[in-house]
Amino acid sequence: MTLVSLTGVSLKYGGRTVLSNVDFAIKQGEIVTVVGPNGSGKSSLLRNVIGAVKPSVGTVTRMAGLRIGYVPQKLHIDPTLPLTVRRFLSLPVRVSDSVAHAALEQAGVAALADRQMTNLSGGQFQRVLLARALLCKPHLLILDEATQGLDQPGSAAFYRQIEQVRQEMGCAVLMVSHELHVVMAASDRVICLNGHICCEGTPELVASAPEYRALFGTGTQGALALYRHEHTHSHDHLDEGPAA
Repeated sequence: MTLVSLTGVSLKYGGRTVLSNVDFAIKQGEIVTVVGPNGSGKSSLLRNVIGAVKPSVGTVTRMAGLRIGYVPQKLHIDPTLPLTVRRFLSLPVRVSDSVAHAALEQAGVAALADRQMTNLSGGQFQRVLLARALLCKPHLLILDEATQGLDQPGSAAFYRQIEQVRQEMGCAVLMVSHELHVVMAASDRVICLNGHICCEGTPELVASAPEYRALFGTGTQGALALYRHEHTHSHDHLDEGPAA
């Protein structure tokens, strides 16, 4: 079952084209990761999926009654504000103790309900944000650089939790991340974006694609070498044949 599909989507801010002729769909139960350098349109793609912005050209189709849970890149909380995890989950809409406990349990932090938000570690904080996103029992869970600031073991543990959530809830997961070596391994499908879709397919196929290597290099260290490239190549959909 297709949850969201984008057809021929282009997006402009002012006179600048951010997305160009993007075709994208995500189905129930799959984990899709969008990778690309800074300024490549990753967050704009998520905003189109969520419905926060409308495309300049093209159409976005969402399943009727689609519920989306969103884990942001970061969230600032006033350190002087006394706010427990349990109370945080009831902002802005109050939820029952049973619903809050179930969400915290699914996120792997059931023991933190009475902890002050300001006393959480980075990994605990992100899991609480995950719990908040799970309150609506989403069909689609979206993570926008959700592990930024965590060390590699913390990120890996977080993504293992995401896989467990997918298995338990059957939801689809759409992730944006720069941690390519970690997040790609947890994905069913990877989309390499740089204003347009450069290449897409399984993690193994994308990692060997020349378009991906032009952006990120050939190994783990290449994930740090993010730079823009000129759009002089054709678009390769890697599920249609072997990578070059």
